[in-house]
Amino acid sequence: MSAPPSQVDHLVARLRFRHLRLITELQRDGSLRAVAQTLNLTQPAVSKALGEIESAFGFALFTRTARGVTPTAQGAIAIRGAALLLQELAHLRGEAEAGERAAAIIRIGAPPFVAQGYLPKVLARLAQRDPPVRMHLLEERVPMLMQALLNGEVDALVTSHPMQMPEAGPAALRFERLFEVEFSVIAPPEHPLTRARKVDWQQLAREPWVMPARTSMARRLIEESFMKAGAVAPQPVIESTSPGTNVQLVAAGAGLSIAPTPASRLAQSLGQVKSLKVSPAIPPAPVELIYRGAVANLRIELLREALGLR
Repeated sequence: MSAPPSQVDHLVARLRFRHLRLITELQRDGSLRAVAQTLNLTQPAVSKALGEIESAFGFALFTRTARGVTPTAQGAIAIRGAALLLQELAHLRGEAEAGERAAAIIRIGAPPFVAQGYLPKVLARLAQRDPPVRMHLLEERVPMLMQALLNGEVDALVTSHPMQMPEAGPAALRFERLFEVEFSVIAPPEHPLTRARKVDWQQLAREPWVMPARTSMARRLIEESFMKAGAVAPQPVIESTSPGTNVQLVAAGAGLSIAPTPASRLAQSLGQVKSLKVSPAIPPAPVELIYRGAVANLRIELLREALGLR
């Protein structure tokens, strides 16, 4: 629920961007003295400014102790919003500098298998607009992408559904399903199981494995598949965060692995790995567009159009 116009006007009249930076620095350093040094101010000036900021909000943003300052529950929300506004200001400057050379600058986050297997055509559509859209692409693991989204470092994610939500939770975000991605269990081409007409999870439990990161969605799919089959998931001989690297490790004979089917397709066509006929098969996983949903945003609408959501 948004604040009444009178409250918004009150904040706009009394707050400045330097105030926003001050409270974000206070959260990071936890000390009035350290922030005073960072901002080249006196400690009394920082203390006075903090009082003005809290007066504008109408509640305390920090709890003061002998050891420093700690954000209150309300303060943590205000500080998160301040950080988003500062990030947006910096991004708006970049868009303004681009002027008529670009319709917008969109910052997109995606895990490697989405960035490499699905996004190229989407980004090409945006680049071919007139005027073109400029893009910054962040490839990372899903937990880091979610935090980058909430911090205002990216505008949107195209990613598998996160296993765990950051502190802000799903209420601050919007989710739009795009498609489902299939996963394959892959093995070196000469592995005996590649000749089997059906492979069960008890057989797979006896094999060496190259596993995705423990916090990843792919790792969860593996462990759930073993559990549903009444088998214990083996400890990996290698744990790696990159699907592409995992495919190459399998090709080198390090063990079996799971990979998004698009990520392993080239290696399969080259005869470097083979897909096993596993029963029951790994269920497909949804890939979604995730973005902060509080304010209408031209960048998000351009991206939604390129994704076929408009």
